[in-house]
Amino acid sequence: MFFLSENQVDSYQLNSLALAYMGDAVYEMYVRHYLLTKGNVRPNQLHNRAKQYVSAKAQSAIIHEMLEHNFFTEEEQSVIRRGRNAKSGTVPKNTDVQTYRYSTAFEALIGYHYLQANSERIESIIEEAFRIIEA
Repeated sequence: MFFLSENQVDSYQLNSLALAYMGDAVYEMYVRHYLLTKGNVRPNQLHNRAKQYVSAKAQSAIIHEMLEHNFFTEEEQSVIRRGRNAKSGTVPKNTDVQTYRYSTAFEALIGYHYLQANSERIESIIEEAFRIIEA
């Protein structure tokens, strides 16, 4: 995983939408890499398969499942609450507001860990996310 060593960003001071912005990109990269390793190389197939992992509905289901199984630390739960309660100012097109908010919470958590350079924890969360989606 690529981490910037200079000009560190204080993830404690960033708002949740900024964390989600970062987390969205990081999670998308993991999904794309994962799909390529599974042998999916045709662009249309890649895009359609990726939607199963990155949609708001999928991310919301992931975080609900993980919360139900006490997967997160108290610190992570705090980041999740911040992400869930963030007011984006936009209305989701293809999902309801609650699903969108939990999706934002998932992305904020990934962004938080990325900015903290917690690569092992990111991978642990993403491995579990992929397991949930494929179940």
